Amino acid sequence: MIKMKSSQISGFYKLSPRERLNIVKEFAGLSDEEAELIYSMSGLKLDLANRMIENVIGGITIPLGIAVNFLINNKDYLIPMALEEPSVVAAASNAARMARVKGGFFATTTEPLMIGQIQVVDVKDPYNARMKILAAKDEILAKANEQDKLLVSLGGGAKDLNVKVINTFTGKMVIVELIVDCKDAMGANIVNTMAEAVAPIIERLTNGKVLLRIVSNLATLRLARARAIFDKDTIGGEEVVDGIIQAYSFAESDPYRCATHNKGIMNGIVAVGIATGQDIRALEAGAHSYAALKGSYKPLTTWEKNENGDLVGTIELPLAVGLIGGATAVHPIAKICIKILGVKTAKELAEVMASVGLAQNFAALRALVTEGIQRGHMKLHARNIAIMAGATGDLIDLVAQRMVEERKIKMDRALELIREFKEGKN
Repeated sequence: MIKMKSSQISGFYKLSPRERLNIVKEFAGLSDEEAELIYSMSGLKLDLANRMIENVIGGITIPLGIAVNFLINNKDYLIPMALEEPSVVAAASNAARMARVKGGFFATTTEPLMIGQIQVVDVKDPYNARMKILAAKDEILAKANEQDKLLVSLGGGAKDLNVKVINTFTGKMVIVELIVDCKDAMGANIVNTMAEAVAPIIERLTNGKVLLRIVSNLATLRLARARAIFDKDTIGGEEVVDGIIQAYSFAESDPYRCATHNKGIMNGIVAVGIATGQDIRALEAGAHSYAALKGSYKPLTTWEKNENGDLVGTIELPLAVGLIGGATAVHPIAKICIKILGVKTAKELAEVMASVGLAQNFAALRALVTEGIQRGHMKLHARNIAIMAGATGDLIDLVAQRMVEERKIKMDRALELIREFKEGKN
């Protein structure tokens, strides 16, 4: 009988880094070399880095953690998360543990369609030009698809186009939008290439001048959605359910609160994005633009109560992610993180990331309406303060624990405690 792999791991946080890595290694089937590459924190060599960006002088390492307990579409996942902020990985793991009671997360995605925009100016008759472009749709799509015949052979490529006339302070512009199925790529490069290729046709049809030819990061046709039910008794009772809904209502009504609400969501999504080599600037731009799409800035999640009094959360946002091209295909650690996740398509990766975002939001809201966000966060932050003050080894934990107990997580207190511990006064 085949033993099913489970991401539900009790006490994972209590283990040493090596012990945690061994569990991940077995779960994901990592080789000895892959495991050591992670453990040594030396995955990116200088010669490779020098080919990834310009003016390279070295590299910077940030912690890579694993969120446990995730059950998404009835499949167990260990989630690699790369970030420097304390409490995020722990919060996601705890939220995923609570979500499992009612079946975990259920996620879907739309097709991986990206939008490439071609800007046309100096058009004398913009609405007539729009009609001409639409009439030449087949010619334009054919030219676009000549740019990547492999993508087309896989079922992707330019599928449609839209044309709109917009008013700007410099006058009317005709904007042509190519709709491209990018399959398992993020798609920016191919979309840009296609937009540039069709520009001469657009100019001929409009007698105008093409300026910008570029992908849009507001990927409204490439959405990821996730939902989960949190059992009211598991999360602390009806009072907690009601408190979370009230906190969500605050964010829905006030952009100042909503900015932090959505930032918490992106804590999780971006951490997975960094670990897997995604374009996190594009993810952030798309998410926050989508949050403001209807004219005011709104939460990316919703929270409500079902007939049983349980908490129901949903999330919807554009997630343009890929498994081929970019850093995902180049960075050694990013490739290993994809292996740990076990995702086979870009759509599956987006479903995982949306679920992590929903988990992160739940964890933050629950903390805010119960113990307050600082208790768990500052417990971990105390370690950073201790290190900054000069603590090393076991002294880091001793100083951090004392500061938490005293609720004085400050640099001057850390310095005092280090001196006292070294002098044997504690």
